[in-house]
Amino acid sequence: MINQKTFLTLLVLALVMTLLPAVAIAAPPLQEEGVEYIVQADDWLSKLSDKFYGDPLAFPAIVETTNAKAAADDSYALIDNPDVIEIGQKLFIPTAQEASAILGDQVPYLSGDLTIYSGRNESLVGPLIEQFEQETGLNVEVRYGSTTEMAATILEEGANSPADIYYGQDAGALGALAKAGRLSSIPQDLLNQVEARFRSPEGLWVGTSGRARTVVYNTNSLTEADLPDDIFGFCAPEWKGRLGWAPTNGSFQAFVTALRVAEGEDRAREWLSCIQANEPGVYPKNTPIVEAAGKGEIDAGFVNHYYLFRFLAEDPDFPARNYHPRTGDVGGMINVSGVGIVNTTDNREAAEAFIRFLLRQSSQQYFNTETNEYPLSADIPLNPLLTPLSTISTPDIDLSNLDDLDGTLQLLQELGIL
Repeated sequence: MINQKTFLTLLVLALVMTLLPAVAIAAPPLQEEGVEYIVQADDWLSKLSDKFYGDPLAFPAIVETTNAKAAADDSYALIDNPDVIEIGQKLFIPTAQEASAILGDQVPYLSGDLTIYSGRNESLVGPLIEQFEQETGLNVEVRYGSTTEMAATILEEGANSPADIYYGQDAGALGALAKAGRLSSIPQDLLNQVEARFRSPEGLWVGTSGRARTVVYNTNSLTEADLPDDIFGFCAPEWKGRLGWAPTNGSFQAFVTALRVAEGEDRAREWLSCIQANEPGVYPKNTPIVEAAGKGEIDAGFVNHYYLFRFLAEDPDFPARNYHPRTGDVGGMINVSGVGIVNTTDNREAAEAFIRFLLRQSSQQYFNTETNEYPLSADIPLNPLLTPLSTISTPDIDLSNLDDLDGTLQLLQELGIL
């Protein structure tokens, strides 16, 4: 038998052994404010996360805040791969409270597969989708193609479609799928992150980034004051031989569809006919239009806003700028890239997590800095050359109604533009 003295000795020893681990895993000192940190030898993000927060899995908070700093401060380097940081690299360590708030936006660790039909180019959104896959542990399969092609494929596949998510370049294709009954409702808390004008009125799709329709012009030959108040002003004879457009381009066709919806068929026909009579330069897509404007081959062209910024990134003195028509007609409309949950999904949790991922601040920052699009769900400092959405006069259009691409193609063919 154990006597009383031995029992007390064992009891004290047990208490000591119980307390020792508690001391070993005591929480790190509380930070009153975020701090800069220079990476040392043998540092890695989960180790730093454990050091500052007592949680090695909290490292995405360091990644997100450092990347946000990098967008405005060149002394920080963007963290593309959380598994790779370099000695001497500057990081920003948010407070535990800030990290907790950031991690509240992180997608959960999930299981299973997620199939995305993407009308957005892989070079633009591929890195973002890869990050989502890494964070969630999901097996993400992406099928890339044109926006109309991917939407048409979902319609053709019917109930047998393997798609969980449709990610479209413009709202017209999203509207077409919604009207065909192929999209499921999105939770209201996700919809509420975006202004009503940038989401489905029925809650069937939500915009993830915005693209403004603009007129790019050569700054050596024109000032903004020289440009007409609306796109119909370019019908004047003085613009003959000075314009550029891309009739085969999807963004141009979405713009014409919006013109038909906002102004009516006759008015759209009138504009197309008069611009055609002014003998515009015909280009295959937006980029060569911007290039032609910068070279002075044309004075102005009809494009989406972000193509100009690719040229300005290489040459800040590139002689072209964007113009948003003053009267707020379709020439200055804001279209969106957006997502919807396909009604045949067998992993709705993962589909909703993907939408939440695209709307969180770090993803919105990606659109702002990497694709030069407008963030729609986060208040992020914009490129100073980017006109704030709140100051752009836009037409009152339900973007879901931009689904009649066939009617637009027929009109362009009838007029001999295609």
